[in-house]
Amino acid sequence: MIAFSGDYDCSVADLTKDETVADMARAVLRDAPAQFNLAALSMGGYVAFEILRQAPERVARLALLNTKARPDTPEERTRREDLVRAVGVGNFKGATGRLLPLFIHEDRLGEEDLTGEIEKMAERVGKDAFVRQQKAILSRPDSRPDLGAIACPTLVVGGRQDRLTPVDCHEEMAEGIPGAELVIIEDCGHLSPIEHPDRVTEELQRWLD
Repeated sequence: MIAFSGDYDCSVADLTKDETVADMARAVLRDAPAQFNLAALSMGGYVAFEILRQAPERVARLALLNTKARPDTPEERTRREDLVRAVGVGNFKGATGRLLPLFIHEDRLGEEDLTGEIEKMAERVGKDAFVRQQKAILSRPDSRPDLGAIACPTLVVGGRQDRLTPVDCHEEMAEGIPGAELVIIEDCGHLSPIEHPDRVTEELQRWLD
């Protein structure tokens, strides 16, 4: 966001306080301008789809990064439920460390500056908000039936090695949204803005232009 703050009025939505994706979307819409460009990463994509269900006319442009329209598979639901239980009774910081192989490209797991920043981000969210977010994700609807109704210019960005939202999830969104553009970043896991900030900034600048 820093790269755009000189030219645009940028803000980051707080997705830590609400219990459902629908409530998160309502909070974003309450605080947002009458019309805005919406860039959404990971869980933010689930909120973005809900924003488009509630107030599609307010979204001028849409960028979906490392996310998916489809619901979790049974295996993914089980993993998420197990994670919520483990965090509830265990060490939240330790759980974050164990999830790093799902978040970033395997070649970057040894980069302490990168992994340390991700762990700090998780700590800032905190255990209680993390659990709320996971429960909200579990209860989210399938957004695939809504893709065809998205009318704003849309950019879909994925990482070639994203293990949480693989390339086929991004292809599905780009094929379902009329006129959407698909960009897949090589040597990239689930956190493209952190793993490849310059490339993501370049793509978002082009999307805004």
